[in-house]
Amino acid sequence: MNLRLERISNIKESSVQITGSKSETNRLLILQALYPGIKIENVSNSDDSELMQKALKSNALEVDIHHAGTAMRFLTAYFAIQDGRETILTGSKRMQERPIKILVEALQELGCDIRYEKNHGYPPIRILGKQPNTNQVTLQANVSSQYISALMLIASSLPNGLEINLEGKVTSVPYINMTLSLLSDIGVKGIFENNKITITSAKNVAEKSIVVESDWSSASYFYSIVALSDNKSVTLGSYKKDSYQGDSSLAKIYEYLGVKTIFDKHTITLNKVIDPVLELPNGLDLSNSPDIAQTIVVTCFGLGKGCYLTGLHTLKIKETDRLEALKTEIEKLGGQIYITDDTLRLEPSTVIKEDVTIATYNDHRMAMAFAPLALKTSLFVENADVVSKSYPDFWTDLKKLGFKTL
Repeated sequence: MNLRLERISNIKESSVQITGSKSETNRLLILQALYPGIKIENVSNSDDSELMQKALKSNALEVDIHHAGTAMRFLTAYFAIQDGRETILTGSKRMQERPIKILVEALQELGCDIRYEKNHGYPPIRILGKQPNTNQVTLQANVSSQYISALMLIASSLPNGLEINLEGKVTSVPYINMTLSLLSDIGVKGIFENNKITITSAKNVAEKSIVVESDWSSASYFYSIVALSDNKSVTLGSYKKDSYQGDSSLAKIYEYLGVKTIFDKHTITLNKVIDPVLELPNGLDLSNSPDIAQTIVVTCFGLGKGCYLTGLHTLKIKETDRLEALKTEIEKLGGQIYITDDTLRLEPSTVIKEDVTIATYNDHRMAMAFAPLALKTSLFVENADVVSKSYPDFWTDLKKLGFKTL
């Protein structure tokens, strides 16, 4: 589905209820599969979480998780310890280009039996489930934190728990801390210090109901909308100030871009601030929250500002190479971007071309990050329904704010 977004002069002030965090939901779904007494409320309605639920209920030999990267990593570890079960875990063409080798080697080090079906280091993989024969593992830390979280999520179900030793600088620490916090919520003890994570064994956990906080990554698009609007506000639910999600750093980052966040019980209100005093830091490090990079870049472009972002190395192995994709699409609109393997520099520009078609590369975040530009220009979004991967109600919620789609 290709979608036309007509230029609008401003937004309507409104309240939007955003679905539960995909990151929290997918972690809890794995824990629920291991400990059935766990109940989950406000489950994400994203494609990724629905695919995760379907996969966990499946008894088929082949499990296809399509574009769901988190599901691929978490399920690799989960199926690896299902004693006696054989599973072929596969995904879309793009998924079969996304590396899984570091996680597979870590699981093999534990004694798990995993083999590659096609290309070495990439899905699809054949998993012969068995119990690990050791409780210590070492892996590189400067890659996707999902590899680490995948191991953490199965750790407490192992007879002797698990000690994970990390080599190098740890990437996306908040996501590791999120996993630790959710383990703590169900009564599992975990410690993360000096590049070592230790998770204790827990055969059973008490029955408990956990409410998933709404997704901060999804909130980022509304921060962008308010930043590009003219003195307007939007209220979002359900959020908390002491969030487990690293992307909650949005509240601080967007102060530089003219958005003030007000916390009130379970909602946040985003208020437009005219002429913010502060400038976005040069060399803003997003290694702990890379999923909001696209939104920040598009916001800056829409405001006519430049930015220099670092810590972006994981963006190259997402649904698409997000650095190359951002460069291509921003330059189609009249901007100028320079990228390396882990940095991005956007030059200030007052030019925003009209009626440009934005390619999404099967990446939900490309579609949603560029949508707020309708406050500055008319544009087309290719394959607009790709947003269902994480935020199926996105276009409906934008209409509540006055966005016009054709």
